[in-house]
Amino acid sequence: MKRRRGIIDRFEGDLAVVEFGEMMEDIPKSRLPESTQSGDVLWFYEDGRVEMDTGEKERLSKEIDELMDELWED
Repeated sequence: MKRRRGIIDRFEGDLAVVEFGEMMEDIPKSRLPESTQSGDVLWFYEDGRVEMDTGEKERLSKEIDELMDELWED
């Protein structure tokens, strides 16, 4: 079954702005897990299911932290 990875960029009213690679798409919040927050990584399946990927979110967060540390090193 095909799936695509999206990252929650932000919320605007009843919509979530989701980044799919280079594209942004507005998705109704009602389609997402209740606990979804900005920065969450979600898998969107062609059958309509949506799953949260907490491991990928943690990996991306760690990668960003490391890049920030490199930026601010003396």
